[in-house]
Amino acid sequence: MNHPRTFTMFALALALATTGCVRRTIEISTTPEGALVWVNGREVGRTPVSVDFTHYGTYDLMIKKKGWEPIIDAKTTPVPILDSAGLDLIVEILPVDVHHVVKWHIDMERRDGSRRALLKRANELRTSLDDAQQVSAEKTLDESP
Repeated sequence: MNHPRTFTMFALALALATTGCVRRTIEISTTPEGALVWVNGREVGRTPVSVDFTHYGTYDLMIKKKGWEPIIDAKTTPVPILDSAGLDLIVEILPVDVHHVVKWHIDMERRDGSRRALLKRANELRTSLDDAQQVSAEKTLDESP
């Protein structure tokens, strides 16, 4: 008499045991290799490095290597078709493993440590700050009554 309930429980346990797995990974590489990488402020290792992630979106990326210009950028992880609304539930239930890999490659530039290069970067920064202050001042004047 209890066979339908036992069969249902067995079928449910079997379904749960055979469901698939979705894994998402960002593979980060640089030229040259060996640069230290942070993703969203967390140190993840030296390139080439792989980082598992849960959610698609924008990630803060920082890369540093002695003698090379540091990289600070926002990178996105595009959503594949299998992870779009509706299909993602089906993929999770199916007894298949899915591994989505996002690859980011960064070409780093050698840092010029000369005094001339330092002064040039300082002047560029000063100019960009002066331009930003001028735009801000103009915007303030435009908004005042």
